[in-house]
Amino acid sequence: MSSAESWTDPERLRRYRARVFAERQGLREAFADAAGHQEGVLRDLLDFNSGTEYGKRHGFDRIRTLDDFRKAVPVQTYADLEPWIERAAGGEPGVLTADRPTVFFTSSGSTGAHKKVPVTPRFMRTTFFPFYYAAWAPLIEHFPDVLSHPGAVLNLKHDPLSAPPTTASGRPHVGASQVDFGSAFGEPLSAEPGTGAPWATLPVPVAADEHLEKMYLRLRLAVESDVRCVIGINPAMVAALPHQLRQWWPRIVKEVRDGTLGGLPYGSPNPERAAELERLARRHGTVRPAHVWPHMRALFCWTTGLASLYLPRLREEFGAGVTALPAPVAASEGPVGVALDRHRTAGSLVVTAAVHEFADADQDLGPDTATLRPDELEPGRDYHVVFSHVGGLYRYAVGDVVRVVDHQEGVPRLEYTGRGNHRSDHAGERLRDAQVIRALQSALDATGLELRNAACRVATGPRRPAAYEFAVSATTPWSQDESARFTGRLDQALRRESAGYHAARTTDRLAAPTLNLLDPEAFLRDWQEQVACGIRPTQVKDRLFRQDPQLWARLTEPSRG
Repeated sequence: MSSAESWTDPERLRRYRARVFAERQGLREAFADAAGHQEGVLRDLLDFNSGTEYGKRHGFDRIRTLDDFRKAVPVQTYADLEPWIERAAGGEPGVLTADRPTVFFTSSGSTGAHKKVPVTPRFMRTTFFPFYYAAWAPLIEHFPDVLSHPGAVLNLKHDPLSAPPTTASGRPHVGASQVDFGSAFGEPLSAEPGTGAPWATLPVPVAADEHLEKMYLRLRLAVESDVRCVIGINPAMVAALPHQLRQWWPRIVKEVRDGTLGGLPYGSPNPERAAELERLARRHGTVRPAHVWPHMRALFCWTTGLASLYLPRLREEFGAGVTALPAPVAASEGPVGVALDRHRTAGSLVVTAAVHEFADADQDLGPDTATLRPDELEPGRDYHVVFSHVGGLYRYAVGDVVRVVDHQEGVPRLEYTGRGNHRSDHAGERLRDAQVIRALQSALDATGLELRNAACRVATGPRRPAAYEFAVSATTPWSQDESARFTGRLDQALRRESAGYHAARTTDRLAAPTLNLLDPEAFLRDWQEQVACGIRPTQVKDRLFRQDPQLWARLTEPSRG
């Protein structure tokens, strides 16, 4: 049975829905004994991997408690574990885990280098799949028509490869969205919504690294379907879609009319749909996804970080009543939180997946950093995430910072706020993404202004003190007075957010911030340029701090007159 056929099989859909809701219920039931489940995860990873070289070196067979584990294993980053991971990627057995990795997920770090994240069968069964299925529950529960036909979901992150790159041992080294979990791990129900669409596997040849062309081809096919949900995970991909629709509109309409795809014959000419699309363009002037897909119901992506500033207005591009559901708080290395209801930003800690530890986000992580248990977290505070799981990552500082929204059903609900190593510190201000984004939101609220995206850097010069320069794409034009008021409010908000910034401003180590107003499309052009250079769209994410002069120029110079 093909993927498209499976999404039209009533029995398959019934079993899929049942599995999704059962996994969500299982996670909810686990919250009643969250501490007990965390202890169980620790015992399982220690027992299962005690015979590995890593387990022997760190005395897994002698560890009984979390305190023992903290003493035996330091907090560590990917760089610390990389020598072990490379040995496993080379095919050496029993290095980090008792079972061999089936694939290695790729993940771009802050340097752009591609990590190799080992993915074992036991990790998938005990850690990944329960959280993965449960993540779809709010979408399927409240918007069941997204499964009404295979083309009802435009899954922007789904990008299968016919010849995936491999590690030295021949194991696939790919993104999580490029793995067929059914064949790799014996999970026939694991295909995501949208993976049975006509564009899921492109019917015309296209190079694996031609990511923009692949996005065009999928969009070209999707305009002939009744799309009701867009899955992006990375919100920058969702933000790019309206821009791409406008950019490629003439080509799309022509190919629909001619019955071609990428210039090649495909299906039958569809002059009726082409005429309808042309009428939309004449009627509305600027064609939006809401016009092309009037039954759109939901977006599924991260809703925090910089997206929290532009997503409210972006939703209107897809339809006035469209709901934005938050994607899980997770990384390629493992899950942290998953939304089990329609909360706009936060997900409940996945207590069955890993041993989770946390550290105050304002401190630097080191091997001996003291950590907190989930029950010790305070609402309204930001924390580094450290986790350990049976897949071979032990006391692993994933690099993400989360904010505790509240505690529900005995566990914290968390929202992603940024990367812990994305910190700007020119004069002792030690600004994190989350602090700057909250300051931007405060300034927007105070002035009634809106923006499409933002970035900043520390600008220096021989005859002027250092100061933060903000580049902003506004939703509507700002007057000179509005810009001045916004910049003043932003300065005040940054002082409140960061004691270091306040001290640097008070002692004139930093001057007042400045503002560079860009045109509305600047960030979208910059995003597309990165994708055009061969970076997978899932990995081209919003980036606030842009100190590199070349990256700053690429973003800002096209908009200058």
